[in-house]
Amino acid sequence: MSTTEPDNVALNGPVVGRYRVIPLIEKGATAGMRPAVASKDVQEALALPGTLVADWQDKAIKRLGQLVKQRRGLRVFLDNCTKCGACTDKCHYFLGTRDPKNMPVARQDLIRSVYRRYFTLAGRLFPWLVGARTLNKALLQDWYTYFHQCSQCRRCTVFCPKGIDTSEVTMAGREILASIGLGQQYSQEIITKVKSIGNNLGMKPRALADVLENLEEDILDDTGVPVRLPLDDSRADVLLVTPSADFFAEPHVDGLIGYAKVLHQAGVRWTFSSQASEAANFALFTGQHDHMRDIALRIRNAAVDLAVSRIVIGECGHAWRVAYSYLDALVGPLDFLDPAHSRVEHICEVTHQLLTQGRITLDPQRNAGKVITYHDSCNVARGASMGQRAGGQFRIPRELLAASVPRVVEMSADTTKQKTFCCGGGGGLLTDDMMAVRIKGALPRAQALQSVVDSDEVTHLVAICAICKTQLSSVLPHYGLQHVQVTSLHHLVGDALVL
Repeated sequence: MSTTEPDNVALNGPVVGRYRVIPLIEKGATAGMRPAVASKDVQEALALPGTLVADWQDKAIKRLGQLVKQRRGLRVFLDNCTKCGACTDKCHYFLGTRDPKNMPVARQDLIRSVYRRYFTLAGRLFPWLVGARTLNKALLQDWYTYFHQCSQCRRCTVFCPKGIDTSEVTMAGREILASIGLGQQYSQEIITKVKSIGNNLGMKPRALADVLENLEEDILDDTGVPVRLPLDDSRADVLLVTPSADFFAEPHVDGLIGYAKVLHQAGVRWTFSSQASEAANFALFTGQHDHMRDIALRIRNAAVDLAVSRIVIGECGHAWRVAYSYLDALVGPLDFLDPAHSRVEHICEVTHQLLTQGRITLDPQRNAGKVITYHDSCNVARGASMGQRAGGQFRIPRELLAASVPRVVEMSADTTKQKTFCCGGGGGLLTDDMMAVRIKGALPRAQALQSVVDSDEVTHLVAICAICKTQLSSVLPHYGLQHVQVTSLHHLVGDALVL
């Protein structure tokens, strides 16, 4: 692994180049790149201050103290870092931006230094000896900038010998910022929409019904088979909750069509809910646990109202992490579900079960000519699992791909599975005003992808996360990889399905 810049790498622009070069640092490289601050209306709709409060310093320090008491893990993460350096080159944003404050340890220190100043004896008495800092306007600006140049992907945690979770530190920083009037417009506005209407797009039930009816017509025209996409069907056994991107945009909508084909062919009685048509939960990104619970509660309530016996989550990374890791704690036990399906399931699990039971048949030759590589999405890879065996989140999608396409190629082992690189758009950064950072953050994934394009002529990149699919479709052309088609796993499954 090289630690110097190759001759053909320009210092001022993203290039693919050789994987993987540890960059020369460039102080302040992305200091001016930050997302829009949430408007007064959006903040107040979430019962938060509409603008920066006058006594912001006192309130921020007080809130930090509260979070440290409430979240034991946060205190451990702030106390235990030895600055060993194991994480410094593991962050995709550091590798892409070269800004040293995007090293995970440096980003953590933006809060850790304040924590030491106000909540440790050494920091109060001898701040200069322990790296303790007073919270001032300049540091507050760094908080807003660099906590929004973290996608909370947790790759650095895999390599940290103490298991320090930078995403928890980032969530705490964002939560404090919002509590003093500095929420992020993109994430906060999405949370208001899903809480008031039921999905991130603000799509009302009649519009959703029209979309599903149109998709039914498209499937019928394409296949000659009348596949239903039901809404609020009280006779259904399965509630499918999927990211709202699946209802309207490429490449997501082809994945939704794939879900419908699979469930139709297997004879599963299923439905969407107009009350909870959104699987995503952006409150995970903002660290606001009360909003996270409110959004999750919509899914439970919809399942109870429709009297379903199973809940299934579509292809969305952080939606699956919330469902798998937090849903019981957020909304109570799901004891009304079928005991054989007592936890929320991923659509990949369901499809895999149907395949192994012989209830569906896949013909990989229907995807002839496609060479596939698979992108492990962060929140699936490092925040959840699938199936009954450890590592199911890695095994099950790959087995579905192997049954659906003639050829699957793996990217470099240190960019896949638990060590996967983030797409560069997660954590609430999938907004146009962060495009420059998003492009830079995608560099390691683009490098690994370019390698298998060169060696194996890969044609398609598959992901099971709506954010990954949107982000990679947007940024790969900046790396000359526009000919690689980003697609849903269930798009390929649906095309391979023998109806």
